[in-house]
Formats: sequence, C-alpha cells, structure tokens
Amino acid sequence: MTMTGLDIAASAELAERLIPEEELRPRSVDDVVRLPSFAGRLEECGRLTGIPYCESPLDLQNALVFRRLRQLVGIALLNPLWRERLHHFGIRDVPADMSEWERIPLSDKTVQRDMFMGARAGMVVPLERGGFEVVASGGTGDGMPLEIVYSLRELRDTYRISGAFMGAYQLGRYLRGPAPRWLFTTLADYQMWSSGTMVGGVLSHVPGVNYIGAGPVSAPVLEHMFSYPGHKALMGITAGIALLPELGAGLPPHARASFRVAMYGSGSLPQRKRDELQAFFPNVSILSYFAATQAECVGLQLDHTSPALSAVPGLHLVEIVDEHGRAVAEGEEGELVVTRLHADETPLLRLKLGDRMIRRPALDGPGPRAERFEFAGRSADVLHLNDSQYSATLAYAALRGRLRSATGVDLDLVAHEVQFHNHREDRILTLLAAVDDAEGTTAAVEHALGPGGTRRLFTQALPGSLSLFNDREANAAAIEQTGYGFRLEFVPRSSPQIERTTVGKTPLVRDRG
Repeated sequence: MTMTGLDIAASAELAERLIPEEELRPRSVDDVVRLPSFAGRLEECGRLTGIPYCESPLDLQNALVFRRLRQLVGIALLNPLWRERLHHFGIRDVPADMSEWERIPLSDKTVQRDMFMGARAGMVVPLERGGFEVVASGGTGDGMPLEIVYSLRELRDTYRISGAFMGAYQLGRYLRGPAPRWLFTTLADYQMWSSGTMVGGVLSHVPGVNYIGAGPVSAPVLEHMFSYPGHKALMGITAGIALLPELGAGLPPHARASFRVAMYGSGSLPQRKRDELQAFFPNVSILSYFAATQAECVGLQLDHTSPALSAVPGLHLVEIVDEHGRAVAEGEEGELVVTRLHADETPLLRLKLGDRMIRRPALDGPGPRAERFEFAGRSADVLHLNDSQYSATLAYAALRGRLRSATGVDLDLVAHEVQFHNHREDRILTLLAAVDDAEGTTAAVEHALGPGGTRRLFTQALPGSLSLFNDREANAAAIEQTGYGFRLEFVPRSSPQIERTTVGKTPLVRDRG
C-alpha cells in the first residue's frame, strides 16, 4: 500500500486493520497484558504506507488515534473505578465518534490522585504484577503531593518515539556541526521528580547525540561540560536557562560559539533573557520543550522563529477545549487536555494539565505532520516565582493569618474579593483585596506593619505554600533571592483593578507574562 490517493475511508480501513475489532474491548487483565503495543502499531503503519508515521497524512493519523482512543476506553471499562466514573456520565461502550469521545468527563489532579495514589485503584493491570514506575509531582495546584504510575514498557516506547522525533525534526536542524554532538539537561536533582525521570528519558533517546543528565550545575561544572569538543544543546528550567550567561562568564569564545540550542521548560522566557542569551552565545537558538508530570513531551517548538508547539505524532491526544470539554476552533484559546496513547496498563483519560493554550493550524508537511498549539498561560491557582511554584490557596491562607496576627485585619472578614496579580517579567507579586474602606484599611495596615512590613509578610508566609516536593526551597532567604517585590493593595469594592471573567467570577491568580 502507498499513500497515494489514501482518503478518509481508506484511512479508517487501515486503522481498523492495525487495531482489529477483537482488540477494542479486551475481556480481562490478561488480555490487556497480551495486547500488541501501540508503538508497534505505529511502526507497522509506517511499514504498510512506506513513510514514517509522523509524516503520514493527518487523516490517517486522526483515524488511527481515534481507533486507539476507542481501545483505551474499552480497556478502562475493565477497571471498576473507571467503569463507575464512565457509567456515571453515560459512557457504557467505546465512543463511536469524536463527539462521543468529548462526552467523557475531563480528569483533574483530584481524579489522578484517586486513581493512582493510595490504593492506586485506577490501574487496569495491578501494581502487584510489577514492571511499573511511580513518578512524583509537586501538587502545586493545591499544595498536596501528586503521583502517577506508568508501565515501564510503555514508558520506554514513548521515550523512543519522542526522542526520535526530537532528533529528526527539532535538534537535527540546529546541531549540524561535526560529531560529537552533546545534549545536556540541568533538570531535577532527585529522580522521583518527574522532570528528572521522564524528560531525561526522552532526551537520552535522541539519536546521534551524547546525553548527559547533569542536574543543577555550578559555573565550574558548566565550564567543564562546555570544554567538550562539538556542538551542544542544553535543556533546563526557564530560570536555569536564563542564568546561563552568568554561569558561563568564564567560558572562552570557542566554547560560547559551540552552544547551539537552549531549550527551556514549560512556560515563557522573557525577551530580556532571550536577548542576554543571544548576546553571550552568538550561535544559540532558543526553543521551548513543553512537558508535564503526566506527559513526558507534550509539545516541541520546532522552529525558533515561531512560538507554535508541535505535538509528537502518536504520543498523546492533545486537545484544546472550551468549558464544556469541546474542541475550540483554530486561533481560539482553551484548556490543555492530554490523553496518553501508550497507557494500556494505567489509563488516564482527558487530563487537564492546568495550562491555557491557543489552537494553531496543524503542521501539514512536507516532513512532519502534527497538531500545533501555543502557550497562553497557567490556568491553575499557582503562583510562579521564577521556577518555584506555590499554591495560591495556601499562600493566601498564610498571608491572611500573618496579617491578622500583625494588624488585627482579617481578610476573610473585610475583603469582598481577593486576587493575586503576578507580574512575572517585572517580578512583582501583588495581593489585591476589595474592601469597603480602602483608604482607611490601607492606613491602618501600613501603620501596623511599619516600613518593610509588607515584604516581611510575604517572605514569611510564602514558604509554607510550597509543596512537599519543593520543600527544600522553603525559606525566606530563597524568597528574597527571587528578586521579587511584594505589594498588598486595598481597593474599593467592585474595583476594576480586580479582574473578573465574563460570567462574573474572580480568578484567584492573574498572570502577567
């Protein structure tokens, strides 16, 4: 079979051939364990069509992915907890079309915690069989720990798929120099943390490069790594990438010139930091690598001149949805929802990652064909101070308690609304409180707190809102080192300074880029 003239009907027929009817609804856990891997199906698709799956027409990709989604629902229905959840929403069989798929309720961190922590009751194949990996997240939305479980076999498949895609379509165009070529990461310094395992797993599977999982580095270590001959790429948290000119102050010109790709983690890198990087490293291109605990590689920026992120074909279903869980149109903003396609043993359907994305036109060849989207900001109530993440709910509770102790003013009693404004580029965090007597309350609080009192209030309160997996950062000195300024502002009731949604809701956190 060739791709010439392959239409929607032929695509559906090929998808049915790759995942036959008898595999859509396995009857037992043993049947699930015996299922051929989805990675193998993608490879078989490439053999049958004569081109790599990631370069296949979008109609074929969509047909095979939907066939896989049907199978994942069939697998999930074997699990009592998933079955109860799906039945509650009227889902009793595999979806007939994408409209039925979109009736499946969105999962959130609470669902993830219920499914994969404690008794881990959402696993289709029991943990006792072995062969799994537990990966931790900070639980930054609510300050509680969060874990997810993966089949090691399926995790290795996804590392291989995403690593190959990165090498062929992202790093390949930037690391063109003579061998050896290097790919470093300065991510997490302990391996239970998701970025230390899953992203490292992807990067270690990029063909044709030498991988080094460096962890946090000092200036001498960076200088040592950059002494290696050959072109280099480095992936780290946004703050770590922004710090490279300072860390690399002692690098000789040839070492600076060998740095070709700076990849930063989820979010955005301020323009000032981009300018500093490019002034210091004359040949560097800056790219985004978007990941999450539940998805080792959600999106890759393939071209430094365009902010669009491309999904890795065949890795996840990436949806950008409205408040009803339906796909938004191209150019519209919505909630980022991910379903891992390699998850026979530990399915997690339609998980909200807590990010806002703008849906962009798909990448449609020549070369890779993939869904694309653009980062628009966080949707969870999380305060990002550089790369430390604080639960806004816990931060407010701590601030309220300390303010009450210091001044006698209880925000829960005097404030009609509260809202954090995080000006991330200016590094200013403001807590706005709408009260009846803004001037009088301001005067009373300023008098009670005294000079520098607001700053002390924040630096003492914020550490307690860090999650379990960030707790080593939990001290006032670390807050001071962020370079942030802190403000507490009392505004009149119904003040336009407090931003509200079109239906009148007041989000707890507003990010300002």
